[in-house]
Amino acid sequence: MLRLRYLLCILGISLLFGLWGCGSKASAKATDNELASAIPPGKGLFRSHEFRSTLKALPNWTRVMNSAEAQTETLYACDASKESCSAAALSWQKIIRQGLALSGMAQLKAVNSYFNRWPYGLDIDIYGVSDYWATPGEFLKLSGDCEDYSITKYYALRKLGFPVDDMRIVLLKDNIRNISHAILAVKLEDESYVLDNVSDLVLSHLMYEHYVPQYSVNEFYRWAHVTAGALR
Repeated sequence: MLRLRYLLCILGISLLFGLWGCGSKASAKATDNELASAIPPGKGLFRSHEFRSTLKALPNWTRVMNSAEAQTETLYACDASKESCSAAALSWQKIIRQGLALSGMAQLKAVNSYFNRWPYGLDIDIYGVSDYWATPGEFLKLSGDCEDYSITKYYALRKLGFPVDDMRIVLLKDNIRNISHAILAVKLEDESYVLDNVSDLVLSHLMYEHYVPQYSVNEFYRWAHVTAGALR
């Protein structure tokens, strides 16, 4: 237990002070093999152990939450028959109206593939900083990187009626590409599915052996994730 607490302390420090950017080389994790063997696969996302806490020290996500809901409502409320609506508003209205005619898994697939059409862009090239979490309105206008796809999908599904408790933006390590990455995990009928900007497929989180979650968030909580595989 003391070893597990030590690991969580190290993870917490890295989340508090480290930058997280899609495509960046993932930082080195603890390599103690005894720790790895002491933590069997859990029942959380990607078979991790999850430790829930309050939302703290996440300025990028706080900024998004402070404006995203009002922003998306304004986009949806634009009446093209009476006023000039932006391309962002028309794009948002299109997927929401399409999604309202669907249900469940069909909504997940439609939202995932729709926003995956936006071109991938690095934060430094678009926003001039190394790590920036864009609101849906910013993403629709300028595009972004993996966190930004996940955020926009999150708010689209929220508008379509998915409960906040069933969705999380997950920051993780892609062990195949050896880079940091982010996806949206959505629970549907007791299974969590992955919406990923690198694929239009919507598959169970259990299908992704190469994804190692670091932390995840929704509007209510933050979770730290610990897996044996992350320590090897």
